[in-house]
Amino acid sequence: MTRARTTAPDFEAALAELEQIVTRLERGELSLEESLRQFERGVLLTRSCQKALQEAEQKVALLSRGPDGTMNEQEFVPPGDET
Repeated sequence: MTRARTTAPDFEAALAELEQIVTRLERGELSLEESLRQFERGVLLTRSCQKALQEAEQKVALLSRGPDGTMNEQEFVPPGDET
């Protein structure tokens, strides 16, 4: 396992935990101290998710390059929208 994997949750786990934190904070049932702890954790998870998304975007861009180094851009069409 890499060091990054041991220090940060994977994207899906981080996103799920972040959603739980948002739900708890929106309920307004936490103490101020616990709310601040949860908010701080949420900020860390948000940064982790943003980093993972940036890395994925860079990897997609790298994989999208043709043999000559030029970008092979194609419009993304979600499944079911092909016409």
